Amino acid sequence: MRLYVYVMEAHDLVVKDSCFVELQVGKHKSKTRILRNTNNPAWNEEFLFRVYDMNEELLVSVFHQDDDSNGLFNGAELVVRVRIPVGSVAAENNSTLPPAWYSFERPKSGKFINTDCGKILLTLSLHEKGHDAAANDLPCLHSNITEEPKEIDSPFVSSNGVLCSKSPCGKIPGGKQLMKALRRRMDRLLHKNDEASRTDDSSGLSSSVSDYEDCMEEQHSNCSFEKSLEMMQSSESEQKMPENLPGGILIDQAYVVSPSDLNASLFTPNSQFRRDLAELQGTTDVHEGPWTWKSGEMSCLTRVVTYINAATKLVKAVKATEEQTYLTANGREFAVLASVCTPEVPYGSSFKVELLYKILPGPELPSGEESSRLVVSWEVNFLHSTLMKGMIEGGVRQGLKDSFEQFSILMAQKFKVLDSTDLFDKDHILAMQAGHQSDWELAKEYFWNMTVVSTIFMVLYIMVHILLCEPSKLQGLEFHGLDLPDSIGEFITCGILVLQLERIYNMVQHFVQARLQQGSDHGVKSQGDGWVLTVALLEGTNLASLDSSGFSDPYVVFTSNGKTRTSSVRLQTTDPQWNDILEFDAMEEPPSVLDVEVFDFDGPFDQAMSLGHAEINFLKHSATELADMWVSLEGKLAQSSQSKLHLRIFLDNNKGHETIKEYMTKMEKEVGKKLDLRSPHRNSTFQKLFGLPPEEFLVSDFTCALKRKMPVQGRLFLSARIVGFYANLFGHKTKFFFLWEDIEDIQQHPPSLSSVGSPLLVIVLKKDRGIDARHGAKCQDEEGRLRFYFQSFLSFSSASRMIVGLWRTRALSPDQKAQIAEDLDDHEERSKMLEDTESILNLEDTKMSKVYTAEIPVNTKSLMEMFNGGKLEHKIMEKSGCLHYATTAWEPIKPNIFERRLSYRFNRNVSIFGGEVACRQRKSPNANGEGWIIDEVMALYGVPFGNHFRVQLRYRIEKSALAHNACKCNVYVRVTWLKSTMFLERIKHNITGKFAHRLQDIFEMVEREILLTPQQDIGL
Repeated sequence: MRLYVYVMEAHDLVVKDSCFVELQVGKHKSKTRILRNTNNPAWNEEFLFRVYDMNEELLVSVFHQDDDSNGLFNGAELVVRVRIPVGSVAAENNSTLPPAWYSFERPKSGKFINTDCGKILLTLSLHEKGHDAAANDLPCLHSNITEEPKEIDSPFVSSNGVLCSKSPCGKIPGGKQLMKALRRRMDRLLHKNDEASRTDDSSGLSSSVSDYEDCMEEQHSNCSFEKSLEMMQSSESEQKMPENLPGGILIDQAYVVSPSDLNASLFTPNSQFRRDLAELQGTTDVHEGPWTWKSGEMSCLTRVVTYINAATKLVKAVKATEEQTYLTANGREFAVLASVCTPEVPYGSSFKVELLYKILPGPELPSGEESSRLVVSWEVNFLHSTLMKGMIEGGVRQGLKDSFEQFSILMAQKFKVLDSTDLFDKDHILAMQAGHQSDWELAKEYFWNMTVVSTIFMVLYIMVHILLCEPSKLQGLEFHGLDLPDSIGEFITCGILVLQLERIYNMVQHFVQARLQQGSDHGVKSQGDGWVLTVALLEGTNLASLDSSGFSDPYVVFTSNGKTRTSSVRLQTTDPQWNDILEFDAMEEPPSVLDVEVFDFDGPFDQAMSLGHAEINFLKHSATELADMWVSLEGKLAQSSQSKLHLRIFLDNNKGHETIKEYMTKMEKEVGKKLDLRSPHRNSTFQKLFGLPPEEFLVSDFTCALKRKMPVQGRLFLSARIVGFYANLFGHKTKFFFLWEDIEDIQQHPPSLSSVGSPLLVIVLKKDRGIDARHGAKCQDEEGRLRFYFQSFLSFSSASRMIVGLWRTRALSPDQKAQIAEDLDDHEERSKMLEDTESILNLEDTKMSKVYTAEIPVNTKSLMEMFNGGKLEHKIMEKSGCLHYATTAWEPIKPNIFERRLSYRFNRNVSIFGGEVACRQRKSPNANGEGWIIDEVMALYGVPFGNHFRVQLRYRIEKSALAHNACKCNVYVRVTWLKSTMFLERIKHNITGKFAHRLQDIFEMVEREILLTPQQDIGL
């Protein structure tokens, strides 16, 4: 942009002689001529400046020229000055400020500090280079203005909206004038010229300097927008595609249009797309500046666009200035950074909004058309700190969302949106695979080498030699049937022939084995319903070689959800062409990752050597990216060779919504809780929150706190493939996720003082996994595993049960899953059998047999520690022959009624059959409130006739009437029969007698432990 400044006159200046005006924009300055003997000088001069930033200011300063100072140039003293923002000029109609008086600021120091400052009459106009401001917008406002704008006549002109340079340097104008002015200044010092002469020459000098500064800025010539991009492509500076801005993604869409055409539609001067977008959004007064070269560390194209945004419900119509800069333009990829200033909005001077437009090549289409991918990201760049940061970001986010929704609509109208039907054309890919080479063609390529040719030649040569020779006489150790070499040369020839034949034999064997490997998984159709993963292996480049020949025999193994698929073998190549299609059988759960490993084939019984490996995370790639991607291999060999594979990956759900329903039903059995399908809106919000692909669906979520140095309250999200956490505390966001497969262990810690009385759920990841979620981990252990701590669940038991259930389903092997399923079925059967015993718990004492009664010299509270799941209970039960003793916490089921579960195994001393025990205990206070009644129903497994009966125990513990610090304990037993058997009386008698002795031993051990152990250690 060009700023025209018209300096008319000044009134009431504090000096009367030798004053002039200095104008400055950025680093560039210009001066008026010096006028004398007046405090109301009239200059009537026009100046021109280049403007690159609308935030710059025009500084107008009045100086007093001291003619009495000694030296080559006379000294000047600042009198007054005034500042005028350039942006205020752009905000006016036609970007022109009419003639106006500007009052000077009072100086802060100097001899003019206490005097009136005066004022100056100025006219300002801001226009593009090709605009004739003097002729069209600013008429002559003063009768004695005779000079035209001081713009040097040079080869720099505007064409097609772009300014660029023809030559590397500008021509310095007015060299003779500069020397002449210097000579005249010397004459003035010696009083050889009069005042008028000095005044004219001073004006000429200032004009020359001003024009020279402006001329040096404008080193441009005729050049079109397309040619400017070509010049940027041919520049030697390396152009890297920048990363997306951290504010978020506004658009990420592929279109059926070439990248260069899409770039031209968006950023060509006066493009039709921009005009249509302005009309759709209600934007007015759009002024596009020309694309110009901006010098610096890296030369680039830049332009300034001004416009007035349409009014919204919250903000009035405001003027915006947008500076657009090309960061990358190499013909295939383009990146444009737009910095938008809106100083008229609240707090508008404290921030800028930055938008990054990235145009990338899209996937190859079956039709052969070009496609491109447009990614628009944003961030708010705060120029200085403000307490309204969160409010500003929220307002900008909502405004950009609304604006780019209209942008997307218009893009969809102008260009065809690339959808899955354009990419997932499997029929076309299968047709492409039909071009496989025949075995004969492969054999011809494999065997057509110097080794085979030279061997064939030697064999034929020797055969012809044999035919031409007569039978030789027996010599030396020869006898009939044994013909030995007659010389060293013959011996060497025979050795070479044998080695060559052996090598040919190995090559033939290797080829046959490799061809048998061909087709093992290639072309095999998937079976079943669910998630079907299809991998098209197209080619590889720069694969490493372990053979001295410099070639390898590569094949690729793909692994996902515990299933593997193997490609065919390509012989003697480092740039193999496969064109294999590998389909995985349908999976009940959507796969999270695809492991890829390339091997060098050495035969079916030899150890294959790895040439590189890679992991493809489906949650970090869109369907568009997966449809056509180059995968860089990891590993020392692969990285040294820069090996890559070209893949096309498709993930389909061939049963649609039914697959998700079946998955949720299966998870209900795992977690023991009803799971409801979330609404499409809820799923869409979840996907956008974590940037997940559209096939990801939410299973459940919980309110909890993430424990780090300070707990952060947020929400834990569980889906089919990830565990994610999100919190937003006063604008400070915490967001991360990791895969179920990344989890190595899940631990449950009891409440403690550090967890504020809340139980902890600790998720431990495998080593070197979950790196992207590192900021959410509380610590990293000695083995390099990240540990995440979660607490403050509304229902810890429900949340932990669901998390553990989902993890087992995703992370365990098929054999482990089968074992767990068997255990769960067994556990469900036991739980169901225990649940059916509700009537047993309500029996009266008269229907039960008393097997133990005693006065124990300990109080009731101490004896009840035996039933609280603490150290005392575990110690006593282990001593009494209970292995793997485990209890749950007491949970209230009714007022003053609590229930818990127990499980353990008898050792061989208690039962020769061993056997497992599952118990259900219920406790409640007795009638007078000075004791407890504990009912227990016991189910025995792994013992003869264990499924025929249940054992009920009732403990009555109350305060003793005989001693103050003692209690009375009565225990009753009853056997309830579920099935009839001829051994009923024998089993009943055996159980009653066994439990009578067992209970006596248990309570005697309890009495000794309580009396001999310090009171504070009993319940630990």
